[in-house]
Parts: sequence; structure tokens; C-alpha cells
Amino acid sequence: MATDLAAAAAILGDPNSYANEHRLHEACAMLRRDSPVHWAEPEWAYPFWAITKHADVQEVERNHEIFRNSPRSVLTRKEMDDLREQQGEYIRSLVHMDNPDHKVYRAIGADWFNPRAMRKLQLRVDELAANYVDRMAELGGKCDFVADVAVHYPLYVILSLLGLPESDFPRMLQLTQELFGGADPDRRRGESQADLMAPLMDFFNYFNELTRARRQSPTDDLASAIANAAPGGEYLSDLDAASYYVIVATAGHDTTSSSIAGGLHALLTHPEQLAKLRAEPALLPTAVEEMIRWVTPVKSFMRTAVEDYSLRDVRIHAGESVLLSYPSANRDEDVFEDPFTFDIARNPNRHLAFGTGVHYCLGAALARMEARSLFAALLPRLRDIELAGEPRQVVTTFVGGLKYLPIRYQLNPSVFQRLAR
Repeated sequence: MATDLAAAAAILGDPNSYANEHRLHEACAMLRRDSPVHWAEPEWAYPFWAITKHADVQEVERNHEIFRNSPRSVLTRKEMDDLREQQGEYIRSLVHMDNPDHKVYRAIGADWFNPRAMRKLQLRVDELAANYVDRMAELGGKCDFVADVAVHYPLYVILSLLGLPESDFPRMLQLTQELFGGADPDRRRGESQADLMAPLMDFFNYFNELTRARRQSPTDDLASAIANAAPGGEYLSDLDAASYYVIVATAGHDTTSSSIAGGLHALLTHPEQLAKLRAEPALLPTAVEEMIRWVTPVKSFMRTAVEDYSLRDVRIHAGESVLLSYPSANRDEDVFEDPFTFDIARNPNRHLAFGTGVHYCLGAALARMEARSLFAALLPRLRDIELAGEPRQVVTTFVGGLKYLPIRYQLNPSVFQRLAR
């Protein structure tokens, strides 16, 4: 339990806090109430200003020329920040870039995630969702929903969009979990600096080969679009191309799988909401928005001020970093009525799980589509469902959600199974 504001702010920099949601939200509530812009000094990371109010997170994100992504876009260990300062950037994806580069590089993939592209992808996503519900039926009424369904379904969607062979999907999943789970003893490769960097290096080796192949023999996929992009008349550097692949291939599925798994968990722990959604399927769009708010798979981003700035009468000096706490913003009492109530009919739902401003999530529409399709396929077939064990959360300060969700269930046969009888 956080006993004072200093302890509460330090909790936001502790990866273990994000695997203990009660502790995290208790600390965030204290900060929102008593010190929304508070100086934090966690043990393993360099200090930052903790930003916990919805309006303040929006203000920082919208002032992107003052609060820059570089050089510290995510909260990492001191030794990783030292390595970056000594050797330069070891990854330069969209979440690490500022304008003018960000605007130019974002345009490379934008057409693959626009409304027209999503409409073309809808049937395939629906088909995959139905296939994974069929997979649940094949598992005999008991499974770990995270490991058996939630991580594979969006992974298949995004890696197919990239054009990667299905045989490489398990490797991509392992590397993603190692990369985002560097603070989690169940997921990290090891504890040394070399171990923490190894998944990223493996990604880069894989994607550098992919870049060479797509430039030699272009295909009709997102990987070719990235490999053959030439802003300013020149191909992307190896670092920029590989970084682009990494953010699409990892964030493009891990955040969605967290929302889906956490969304199901929320329905199971709020059975009246599950019953309401089954009785009123038209509520699915608002239910998905509430799942995303409830889970908030991106826990934080960092920004660094390039000039002095006053936020709630607190002077943030040039060179100081701020941590944008999305779980806190999405429980802000000034924005959400009964923010700790899971309400599938919540409307409006001004959550910030996808960010705001120029860095708004490129794949937001795809994430929403995948979640809607999965639950649209699952809910009509449910006879009953319940937890079959204790769920567990990923230890992280960046991206994460449930890593274990054991469930027991009964499903009706699919339409196609009934027709075949």
C-alpha cells in the first residue's frame, strides 16, 4: 500500500505494480487527487514527472513540439538509458520519432490501416475469429484463453498482413513476449543487459533479411511497402526499416491480445455485464471500447521537455522527462462516471488507450475490428463459462496484460457443424 505521495509516484516506475492492479490504481488515485504532476524517483530508472490526469496526458501529447519522444520514449532501466546515450539509438520506430520524421514515416504504413483497408480485411478477420472459437471447442471445454486463443488470433492477422510465412509466427510471438516482458521473470530471456537486448537483435537480424528479400523480389504485402519505401528518394536505413517492422509486428498484436483476454476476464468477473451483452449484441462496439479502457494495454509512454513548461502550476524544466500514465488517465473521476465500474454500455467513453494527437495509434481501427469479431463469434456459442484458476498479469511498465487466463466453458456447435450433421 502506498503510504505517501513519493511512494505512490515510485509505484508507477515499478514493473511489479502492473501485475497488481489494486496497488497500481490505489497509487494513481492518490496522485490524481493530491498531486497530479509529481516527481518520481524509482529505484531502477531515472526520475520523471508522473502525469496521472486525463486532461494533462492529453495536454502533453498535443504539445508534441515541446514534449518530444526522443530521447526517452519508454521507461527503461538506467543501464539501457546509459547504453543509448553512449552508443546512440538502438531502435527508431514510430514511437521513438518526432516530426518531421514521424509524419513522413507514419505515412508509409497509413494506407494499410485506413477505413478502406479495414473493410477489405473484415471478412478475413471474421473468418479467423470463427476459426479460433472452433479451436476452443476442439480443446474440450477448458483452456488457457491467453496462450490458446488471445495471443494467436491477432498475431495471425498482423503477420499475415506483413506477409510473413506462418512457420515463423511462433518465433515472432516468442520474441515479442521476450521484448515486452523484459521485466517479467516468466518471459525475459535473462537479466543481463545483453539478455535484454538479445530479442531486439534477433528481430533486427530477421527483418534485415526480410528487407533484402522484399527489395530483390517485391510482393503485395506490408513488408514490401516498408522495404521499398523511399522517402526523400532513398530507402530506409537498416535501423529504420527493421524498427518499423518491429513496432508493427509486436504492438500490432500484443496490445490487441491483451485487450481481448482482459475483456473476457472483465466479463467473467462482471457476470451481469456478460448477460447484458449476450442479450443485447448491438452493444458490442461500446463493450469493446470499455474492454480497451478497462485493460489499457499500453501502460505508459515517456516524453522529454525541450523547453520549460508549466503544467498545473508545476514547472517542468527543459531536459526533464514525464511519464504519461494511461491506466490512471482511463480511471480519471473527472472524465468517467464511476470509473471503477465495468460498464459495456458506457457512452461516451473518452479513453486514451490509443493515445491522442499526432501519435494516435496507427492500428486502432484494426484492434477494434479484431476484438469485435472475436466476441461476435464467441458469445452466440456460449452455453456457460467460468474461471478455472487464478489469472496472472505480465510484469511490465510499457505494454502488457494477462499472461494466464484459465477458463472452463461449454460451447454450442457452429452453424457449419450443425449443417454438416
